[in-house]
Amino acid sequence: MANAPHGGVLKDLVARDEPLRDNLKAEAHTLPDIVLTERQLCDLELIMNGGFSPLEGFMTEADYKGVVDNLRLADGTLFPIPITLDVSREDIDRLSIASGSRIALRDPRDDQALAIITVEDVYRPDQVKEAIQVFGADDPAHPAVAYLRNKVKEYYVGGKVQAIQPPTHFDYVALRYTPAELRAHFKKLAWRRVVAFQTRNPMHRAHRELTVRAARQRQANVLIHPVVGLTKPGDVDHYTRVRVYEAIMAKYPNGMGHLALLPLAMRMAGPREAVWHAIIRKNFGATHFIVGRDHAGPGKNSQGKDFYGPYDAQDLVMKYHEELQIEMVPFQQMTYLPSTDEYQPVDEVPKGVQTLDISGTELRRRLKTGAPIPDWFSYDAVVKTLRESYPPRAKQGFVVFLTGLHGSGKDTIAKALQVTLNQQGGRSVSLLLGDTIRPDLDTPFTATPEEHSKNLQRLAFVAAELARAGAAVILAPNAHKQAARDAIKETILHQAGPGGNFFGVHVATPLEHCEANDRKGVYARARRGEIRGVPGVDEAFEPVERPQLTVDVTKQNIPEIVHSIVLLLETESLL
Repeated sequence: MANAPHGGVLKDLVARDEPLRDNLKAEAHTLPDIVLTERQLCDLELIMNGGFSPLEGFMTEADYKGVVDNLRLADGTLFPIPITLDVSREDIDRLSIASGSRIALRDPRDDQALAIITVEDVYRPDQVKEAIQVFGADDPAHPAVAYLRNKVKEYYVGGKVQAIQPPTHFDYVALRYTPAELRAHFKKLAWRRVVAFQTRNPMHRAHRELTVRAARQRQANVLIHPVVGLTKPGDVDHYTRVRVYEAIMAKYPNGMGHLALLPLAMRMAGPREAVWHAIIRKNFGATHFIVGRDHAGPGKNSQGKDFYGPYDAQDLVMKYHEELQIEMVPFQQMTYLPSTDEYQPVDEVPKGVQTLDISGTELRRRLKTGAPIPDWFSYDAVVKTLRESYPPRAKQGFVVFLTGLHGSGKDTIAKALQVTLNQQGGRSVSLLLGDTIRPDLDTPFTATPEEHSKNLQRLAFVAAELARAGAAVILAPNAHKQAARDAIKETILHQAGPGGNFFGVHVATPLEHCEANDRKGVYARARRGEIRGVPGVDEAFEPVERPQLTVDVTKQNIPEIVHSIVLLLETESLL
């Protein structure tokens, strides 16, 4: 039989509130509302379907502090990750949020009311403490800490929710199971022992061998339960991954495995995340859970060291084994033995026997460059699927981001580069300049700082979408602050998929030359006080950090600069 839910009762709020649905839906039309972020949407779905049992809403201050300090809710129940609804001071004032308020929570994709929260408290958390306690350090190299710093608002709202309807999904609907549905599936098939496997990456032969071995040793079945909510920035998109999972399921012994998708927003919190993942899989009915080396680790910190030790996650899950009531299966690192054409755990391979491995970094390199991926590492169907989403390097999009002072020559360089790339052919070339696109996307020296920031975000989004489609994008907005340039780069790297190839070029032409050759009179008008916000006059042009190329029109002519950019792209095999 399926494992008991965490806390003893599956909190399926959708089923519980079904008789009230029409009344709740009508009430939602009369209430102030919050449009959820993507992470909040993932959290709400798992609150409502019981995946986060015993939670029935977003954490109150007492629950939040208990989780941050002791991995426990206020009632003492083990729960390692804060599940919070963040709002701004402006939101609180605009919506009159206070204890007792009822607020509709809306899907950001279609504006549908999904639930109503009854506010119990509004509190201001110590987010630095949250970063240190939950993620191990207040280090922006950790993706969840960067998210906490840059995207999470300063107040949290706690309270239970009533479910109106679950979010509507249009992709892989047949593979999306609630905890109750998956439990019913296990019962129907008489699966008494279920080994759950967590992944946010494509699966290959080693993963198949690992999970089959774990199931056979325990006379169990396998639940492949990949995350399709928010994962680590730069991960393979979930559409590609699910096609990979579907291909690899055909390689399991008949009747052994089942694939179901989990709409979880990962935090990459290492040991705490492993405990959280175990609780979630327990709620979905699994009896065993595979915990890997550096489970849910985010990689290196700002000092170049791993955030967590390789076995910290396994140690913390074992510490709470009695309360979790789900058996941990330690991840065994598998390696390929060419002499016998099989995979074996690394620690069981005799000394002197040849082994072969391909790291994740090496795999990504081979996908980018088109280098062969051997069949001992992965299956043909898996490689074919990955290659469809990761075309050869010369077919991938890219973004050349030119930044410099007004009059530095960056626009002229951009236009000349567009001509050169058009001449070479092979892909479409898009030029995004303030003078050639809609004025509301880039309005230098007239927009407020907030408007200018939004304009840059829009430009970055457009550039990422074009690069994702395989275009060469030349981007040259007025971006004089390093934070704005970093935000543009982050958007390109994280949203352009295989087109996330970013090249920063600093056009470092001196201010004196820019001002002397300013035919539009921008600098003269700024010095007379007629316009404000002109970098070099009343705004600092912040130093450009780590550009791939630095050029200067007082030292090189335009054809030489364009040629240097082309050589940079050729070095990266993009031309």
